[in-house]
Amino acid sequence: MKRLFFLIILIIALMPVVMYAQSDTTKAKADAVWAVYPSFSYQFPGGDLADRFGNSSTIGPGFFHKTASNWVFNADLNFIFGNHIREDSIIQNLINSDGFVIDDQGHYAEVTFFERGFYSSFKVGKLIPVFGTNRNSGILIMAGGGYMQHKINIEVKNKAASPLKGDYKKGYDRLTDGFITSQFIGYMYLGKSRLANFFVGAEFVQGWTKNRRSMDFDTMRRDDKKRFDLLSGFKVGWIIPFNSREPEDFYYY
Repeated sequence: MKRLFFLIILIIALMPVVMYAQSDTTKAKADAVWAVYPSFSYQFPGGDLADRFGNSSTIGPGFFHKTASNWVFNADLNFIFGNHIREDSIIQNLINSDGFVIDDQGHYAEVTFFERGFYSSFKVGKLIPVFGTNRNSGILIMAGGGYMQHKINIEVKNKAASPLKGDYKKGYDRLTDGFITSQFIGYMYLGKSRLANFFVGAEFVQGWTKNRRSMDFDTMRRDDKKRFDLLSGFKVGWIIPFNSREPEDFYYY
């Protein structure tokens, strides 16, 4: 994890130098930009979330508006998916002496667990140009809040085990949600081309969450403990502006 964050900081530090070669396509003033983007992130859990899940990834859409004074308003939706479940004893009451769940036909059921969820946030931030004449690119810092939901998704091959179907399955999935705060620091590049626009950096999420099921069937009680869920990792997005950019100014002598 330390190596990943060192790499992120190195990329952010070198990105303005890499873009210097393209300075002939940039402008001396900032534009107001409206854009959408798809994004991907690879994340590490912390706090209570680390007791339940391992590393995960997210994909999802986002929208932002950058003003001519380089204030940025951002909204995004991130779908969480992972296959490393640490809290894997949730169906112990369904397992026989051989360590298997028996399906409706009396055979061993193939049961798999996945992490599934999402978080959505609205952030406000500032773009800080750091190099060259491109006032639309630079260090991007944002912070805001939103909502998170996650659960243990339980899948049974052919859906053949009645104790893990429908509403019964909800008694084991640990559905959890709550309010989050989130921060992003990285580099955003907006050039003359509509294709060569992107952001890259580190994202941090803190969630104040709670189990929303009335009862966990494996413990036969309700889990009403307050949780503190953390996510941190590397995020990258491809920016697609949908407003027309102002033409460059040319001077003739």
